Amino acid sequence: MSVEVDTSTRTPSAPAAEAVTMAKALNRALRDSLAEDDTVLIFGEDVGRLGGVFRVTEGLRAEFGSTRVWDSPLAESGIIGTAIGMAMNGMRPVVEMQFDAYAYPAFEQIVSHVAKMRNRTKGRVALPITIRIPYAGDIGGVEHHSDSSEAYWTSTPGLTVVTPSNPADAYALLRESIASDDPVVFMEPKSRYWMKETVSLPVATGPMHRAQVLREGTDATLLAYGPTVRTALDSAEAGAEHGLSVEVIDLRTLSPFDDETVSASVRKTSRAAIIHEAARFGGYGAEVAARLTERNFTHLSAPILRITGFDVPYPSPKLEEYFLPTVERVLDALESWDWEL
Repeated sequence: MSVEVDTSTRTPSAPAAEAVTMAKALNRALRDSLAEDDTVLIFGEDVGRLGGVFRVTEGLRAEFGSTRVWDSPLAESGIIGTAIGMAMNGMRPVVEMQFDAYAYPAFEQIVSHVAKMRNRTKGRVALPITIRIPYAGDIGGVEHHSDSSEAYWTSTPGLTVVTPSNPADAYALLRESIASDDPVVFMEPKSRYWMKETVSLPVATGPMHRAQVLREGTDATLLAYGPTVRTALDSAEAGAEHGLSVEVIDLRTLSPFDDETVSASVRKTSRAAIIHEAARFGGYGAEVAARLTERNFTHLSAPILRITGFDVPYPSPKLEEYFLPTVERVLDALESWDWEL
C-alpha cells in the first residue's frame, strides 16, 4: 500500500556546510543578488567572459546574460560615471576596479560625485553603488597591484567602506552592501581569496556596521581588518604561549567606525594596537588611535600602537615579506609596553 506524505508544511532543511573559499563566497553573493533583484547589474574590466582576474564573477554572464553582466572598456572613470547615471535611474550597479591602484583614475568621480550626491540633493537622490576593489599585498604582485588604499576612501565623507576577512563575512557583507541605498567601497583582500572556511551559504554574520570580537582576552586588544585579521589571530595564539591574553577584533566596516564595540574592549584590556598593511604615516591606524585615545584616555595603561607597512611605495615581490606586518613584529610591539604600569 502506498502512502502519500504531505510535505507542504515541512521546514526546509538548512543548506549543507561545505569548505568555501572567499572568492566562491563572493561569487555566490553576487549570484544571489542578481537572482533576487532585477535592478542589480555587474560590470567592469574582464568580469564577463573571463569571470574576473580572480574569477570572482565566473559563470555569472552565462547565467544572467550580457545585459546584466558585461565587460566594460579599460576606463575606470567611465565605469564609475556610468554607474552613477544608472544608480540615479533606479539601478543597483556593482562595479569592479580589478586592482586597488586601478581605482585611482576613478578617484574624482567617486569623491566628487558618488560620495556627495545624497548630500548635494538634500537626500532626494541616493546612489546605491557597490564598488568592489581587490586590495593589499602578499600575492607577489608588481607595482599597482598591491596597494592598501583604504585611507583614501575612509577620509571621504559619504562613503561606507567595508572589508571582509573570511568567506562567511565576504558573502554576508557583500549582500548587505549591494542592498544598501548608500554607496559602498567594498575592499576585498586579495591574499585571502583562496582561504577556505566551512560555512553554509547563504549566511548572515551580523550587521555590516558592527565590529566582531573574534577572540576574547584581558591583557591587550588587537584591532585588525581584511588581510591582517589572520595575522592578529596568529599573534594572539603566539602570545598565549607566553602567558599573554590578547583580544582580537575584526573591524569589518572601516567607515563608519564601531566606537562602541572597540571602546568596550579597550576599556577592559587598557591596551590596544592596530595592524594594517598600509604605510604608517597618515594611515588608517592613526585615525583609530586618535579616536580611541579621545574616548578612552583615562582607561589606557599605555600608548596605542600601530603595526604597519613602512612609509615607502609597495616594494617588489622579493621584498614584500619584509614590508608586511608579521606575528614577530606584532609580538615585538606588544613587548615594548611597560607591563609594570
